[in-house]
Amino acid sequence: MSDRQGTQGETLLYLTDEQLRQGAEAMFFAYRAFTADPDRILGGQGYGRAHHRALHFIHGAPGTTVNNLLSILGVTKQSLNRVLRSLVEDGLVESRVGRIDKRERHLFLTEAGEALERELTAAQHARLRAAFRQAGPEAVAGFRKVLESMMDPDLRRQYQKLKEGRG
Repeated sequence: MSDRQGTQGETLLYLTDEQLRQGAEAMFFAYRAFTADPDRILGGQGYGRAHHRALHFIHGAPGTTVNNLLSILGVTKQSLNRVLRSLVEDGLVESRVGRIDKRERHLFLTEAGEALERELTAAQHARLRAAFRQAGPEAVAGFRKVLESMMDPDLRRQYQKLKEGRG
């Protein structure tokens, strides 16, 4: 019997608690592998995952505001300020005063920040590329759909907005 059964025009997927547990465990181990290479690179420079996330999203939206980055990362202002302070002091991020609202701070990666972000991204892209090739296009599309379906509606909107900004 198939895992898929039609009910009133809907296709539902029935999974046991054990299958769901295995899926959650696979996600934990995949995330561990996905972050391992950047963690090694960053650890050698005294940085961590919070620094990586800041670099990633500043790269994706040069000139983003501190408040926008706070919203994307879902961290406290104090936590983000610690991360940004070290990135600015080390010459990886530049913080510019807003032209219209002088209270705003706009964030940009410096050349050194761009180089580090490229190194981190290259490591993760290599891992993703290999996994996606092995899984095939249908699995990749399904994987993306699963990830998007796991997002709360407000986070999904934020994700879509980021995707459209790169479009």
